[in-house]
Amino acid sequence: MTKSKMANRYSPEVRARAVRMMFEHQGSYETQAGAIAAIAPKIGCIPQTLSGWVKQAEKDSG
Repeated sequence: MTKSKMANRYSPEVRARAVRMMFEHQGSYETQAGAIAAIAPKIGCIPQTLSGWVKQAEKDSG
């Protein structure tokens, strides 16, 4: 699968929900990476993917 096809695999709504879940539940984990590792499989993605979405959301929010 090419990168452009991979980029469109998850809808913007799924991405936003995953990022929101991570921020909401981050306090339940010792690290942000721990929260990401726990939440990513629930969304159906790998932790690196969710981590990238979180980093982008952090950039976008300033």
